[in-house]
Amino acid sequence: MPEMLTVDLHPIFRSDRDIDAAVRTAIFRAAREKIKVVEIITGKGSGKLKKRVLATLNQPHLKKLYRRVETDNDNDGRVLVRF
Repeated sequence: MPEMLTVDLHPIFRSDRDIDAAVRTAIFRAAREKIKVVEIITGKGSGKLKKRVLATLNQPHLKKLYRRVETDNDNDGRVLVRF
């Protein structure tokens, strides 16, 4: 059983639908397979992608699946979701 699942959003950063689908899929997979941490790589750009990811994670149906969301202090382009 893997400890961490990584989702890199760089290839799909222009498509909101693909971003939402990738984040949702990762969260559902982690909850189903008992993965402890999902690492979402958003990049260090303007911050729009990171805001989009955080808004997606804040949806009530996803929020009940994980314990907390952390933004990495050392790396601005990374969001950690802990289960």
